[in-house]
Amino acid sequence: MPDFRAFCTPPTAEPAELTLSADESHHLVTVNRARPGDPVVAFDGRGTEWTCTLASDRKNAAVLAVRSRRQAPPLRGALTLAQALPKGAVMDAIVRKATELGAAAIVPLVSERTQVHLDGDRSDKKTGKWQTAALEAAKQCGNPFLPEIAPVQPAATFIAAAHGYDLKLIASLQPGAKSLKAVLAAFQAAQGRAPQKVLWLVGPEGDFSPAELDQAAACGFTPITLGPLVLRCETAATYALSVLRHELQDVS
Repeated sequence: MPDFRAFCTPPTAEPAELTLSADESHHLVTVNRARPGDPVVAFDGRGTEWTCTLASDRKNAAVLAVRSRRQAPPLRGALTLAQALPKGAVMDAIVRKATELGAAAIVPLVSERTQVHLDGDRSDKKTGKWQTAALEAAKQCGNPFLPEIAPVQPAATFIAAAHGYDLKLIASLQPGAKSLKAVLAAFQAAQGRAPQKVLWLVGPEGDFSPAELDQAAACGFTPITLGPLVLRCETAATYALSVLRHELQDVS
């Protein structure tokens, strides 16, 4: 894979050349110091990649000459991470790691114990920041698919409306929580296939409230143990996605 990657959404499916946005041009030419003739892979975040060479290194409108096009196959299992907002810049790191692990969607939640509260304008700015973090991570790791970053929403509303998933899982330290291997094995035995759409729900610092945990159980979420240790929310999110990605790759 070439060292240089750039994001672009061309107006046609079979472009002969691609003109990058000002931000992408600056990152490619000024930050990464690409020069004319260098190989570049452009991608649209939906699985299409173009193998290119840099034809013009204009810092605000770089041009790529397209050599070939390919459609990357999607990763096995569409993973959605629903994450109650943590404090500080932790959510930025969670978005980056989730993108590296191939999450299809990330849903930021405000729960009863969430200590971060965003009004409409701040929420929009945060969403844009997380989209930028996902793009940076996708370019770094070579993921041709960008996750959908949903608007910030109340946890109770999301839990009640979470439909269309093969499995709905919630990280839990409560007694009776099941192992991920056991849940996947049971699904495989019952359905004769691996799950195709999986939802991971992770609480904030201090976890979900008892009422939210009860609501999740009533709405069909299965509590999953992540081991005997109490993990920080960013560790729980990364751990959960990592294990699930590994298991889905192994499930036939």
